[in-house]
Amino acid sequence: MEYGIFSIIPPVLTIVLALVLKNVYVALLSGIFLASLTLAGGNIIVGLNSSFYGIVKTFAGSGNVIVILSILMIGAFIHLIERSGGVKGFMEMMVEKRSIISSKKTAAFFTWLLGIIVFTSGSLSCMLTGSVARPLNDSMKVSHEKAAFLVHTTSTPWCVLLPLSGWLAAMVGYLTSGGVNEADAINTLLASIPLNFYCIIAVVFALLSTFLPLDFGPMRQAEKRADTTGELDDPETSSASRKSKVGDIPDMKPHAINMFLPILIMVGTILVVLIVTGKGNPTRGSGMQALLWGCSISLLSICFMCLVERVFTLEELTSEVLDGMKGMLPIAIVLTLAFTMGTLVKGLDTGHYLSSLFAGFLTPALLPALTFIMAMLLSFATGTSMGTMAIMAVLALPMAINMDVNIPLTAGALFGGSIFGDHASPVSDTTIMSCASTGCDIMDHIKTQMPYVLCFAGISLVLYIILGFIM
Repeated sequence: MEYGIFSIIPPVLTIVLALVLKNVYVALLSGIFLASLTLAGGNIIVGLNSSFYGIVKTFAGSGNVIVILSILMIGAFIHLIERSGGVKGFMEMMVEKRSIISSKKTAAFFTWLLGIIVFTSGSLSCMLTGSVARPLNDSMKVSHEKAAFLVHTTSTPWCVLLPLSGWLAAMVGYLTSGGVNEADAINTLLASIPLNFYCIIAVVFALLSTFLPLDFGPMRQAEKRADTTGELDDPETSSASRKSKVGDIPDMKPHAINMFLPILIMVGTILVVLIVTGKGNPTRGSGMQALLWGCSISLLSICFMCLVERVFTLEELTSEVLDGMKGMLPIAIVLTLAFTMGTLVKGLDTGHYLSSLFAGFLTPALLPALTFIMAMLLSFATGTSMGTMAIMAVLALPMAINMDVNIPLTAGALFGGSIFGDHASPVSDTTIMSCASTGCDIMDHIKTQMPYVLCFAGISLVLYIILGFIM
């Protein structure tokens, strides 16, 4: 069944309500109900029932459950490191004794660099980079909005530029599904990377902003607030994604090992699982399995250390673990609702409707630019980059082939526009995870990052228009 214009109302309403009400819960629940109501043909009872069971069915997907469990375990992991003196010891060594991270700029650069190093998975990058860099950023007064921007920008935008992971197979698959010859798919992908202007501009700007005074708009205000008042978050924001800072136990001695060892165990476990699941090639390993194992083993390691060091009794440790998970519970709920919304939007076939809506405007020279615009709108409405790539590939690439338009340029526009929504949408999973790991409020992140992503997109669009007539 085709739902036409009604297929775009639920995701658009969700985004509008999130921006207006600044309440992601209400926005997502409203979108879920409206999408379910549409799929139920207007029957309110069936729509309500579908809404409830839609949320329940979200847990049927192992990938969804792994992400949600990992977020809860990361909350407990960070909490125990803080409470056992790990953060205090880490700060003492990195800042006070060794002066390795001696300024706000170096802390921000460390965050960017770590995000670049973790390139195998956007979700993994968001959680690992944000969690590891957060103590340094907090100690150097990097606002949570700026930290979230750095973590988010070095996740999926960078994964697409350096697709030495599951992204490689997926992106090649999208190209072949759009009619690109299998023998030419890899070369076409490689040729499209330097033409993916949105991702290139975003990653480069993030790097430059760590050292140069390039921040503007709400982000500049956030950084000024952190510098002058020490407030890492907007004090007027009622944050559902922020976890209250509990700090170390009074008189607890600094134990840098309580931070270093668990993190090394996490990274090592993730690498081993990637190698094993990738049959010797970590770039082809399962990022989800690596995330689950990494979080589980690292949490067990810090629990064991707390017991051996007699920081907590077994009963106290259990309570502390639950307290840490409790801090991430709002994020887990938001992510559950976002997963549910994504499934419903797919059922409404919103992507194909938007694609067909704009198909009539496509002309040869403007095809890359219009492909970029369509991918932006679709990805922003759905919050998914992979889904957008799959839909847009079968629409834009055959047209590019038939119209004799430059294929790598069109592919670059397709991939970059798809990443835009993943980067900018409040219902994107990487948006939610970036906020979870950095402690930033979701709507504060959207508000401060939006001027940046719109500028990146605007510059990219101009380049696609110009090159569309040249290449």
